[in-house]
Amino acid sequence: MLSKACLVGAYQTKLEAIARFADVELTVIVPPSWDDPDGRIVLERCHTTGYELLVDPIRFNGRFHTYYYPTLPARLRRFRPDVVHIDEEPYNLATWLAMRQARAAGAKTLFFSWQNLSRRYPPPFSLMERQVLAGVSFAIMGNREAVAVWQAKGYCGPHRVIPQFGVDPDLFAPPAARDPGRAFVIGSANRRLVPEKGVDLLLRAAAGLPGVWRLHVAGEGPALPDLRRLAADLGIAGRVHFDGAIPSDQVPGYLRDMDALVLSSRTLPNWKEQFGRVLVEAMACGVPVIGARSGEIPHVIGDAGLIVPEEDSDALRAGLLQLMQDDELRRDLGRRGRQRVLERFTQAQIAAETVDVYRSLSAS
Repeated sequence: MLSKACLVGAYQTKLEAIARFADVELTVIVPPSWDDPDGRIVLERCHTTGYELLVDPIRFNGRFHTYYYPTLPARLRRFRPDVVHIDEEPYNLATWLAMRQARAAGAKTLFFSWQNLSRRYPPPFSLMERQVLAGVSFAIMGNREAVAVWQAKGYCGPHRVIPQFGVDPDLFAPPAARDPGRAFVIGSANRRLVPEKGVDLLLRAAAGLPGVWRLHVAGEGPALPDLRRLAADLGIAGRVHFDGAIPSDQVPGYLRDMDALVLSSRTLPNWKEQFGRVLVEAMACGVPVIGARSGEIPHVIGDAGLIVPEEDSDALRAGLLQLMQDDELRRDLGRRGRQRVLERFTQAQIAAETVDVYRSLSAS
């Protein structure tokens, strides 16, 4: 497997779950780091039992469309894998090269995609995309809309909808108890604070809430200065805590302290919510969630949380008020949310579905 996403320690529990299958010998190749627009992501070796985690150099670090692994051909000649799982979108150089090199080594190939909006790329990326869609053995899509996007672009091969990562329900677990006398804690936990995450809508919704509450906003990004100014303009700066980026190993504790988690994403012409992983993490912690009707959010939440229209701070405020005033609803949604995660979104389940794909490719 090639996966720069697996630099993040919390995501590596999926790899351990895959490696527990007796008929799978798993080798994962990651770069030493990835130069993300919001800062460098460095490898976290947190969950590395049962599989081999190799660190290989990449060229053009941080350039999503043009980066690649120059040592991959030598790795493939050494390992002679049956399946090469390219944990990347089909339109970049890394995927195109890996598919060609893996096929030359006699391996079956698959790619992963979150893309739920149709995008057109200039040459040479449009050509690489077409060749990947024609030459790959399998596709894993992270959401339902991605299937339609890639089929419209000409992908005719087998596919399954499997999220890229789930959660470990032992790490993301409800707290032993919550202090009933404390302020109502509302949370927003995005890695990147950008307009499309709709945190401004949450601030406007919170500003009209009665009673004793506080709002915690995690994340860094270009929208942060405007959000600070908006909180001040709304007169709620003293109740809003901008907590910055939360290290992955501290996320479970951060979520457990919440009484409600909000993901108020807004669809833009070039973006809509592809999954909303923080919803699944919060649900696993027994935290009730409220999500806007953007992209995959309604399918993730199902009937285990509250769903509100996009761009509607009044509806969002009404949902928060429901949770603040109805203890039984809050407890019920917390239970239902965790149960939905246990049934659909654990790392073990996603690993099992992924291994089923590997087996089908090995047998074909």
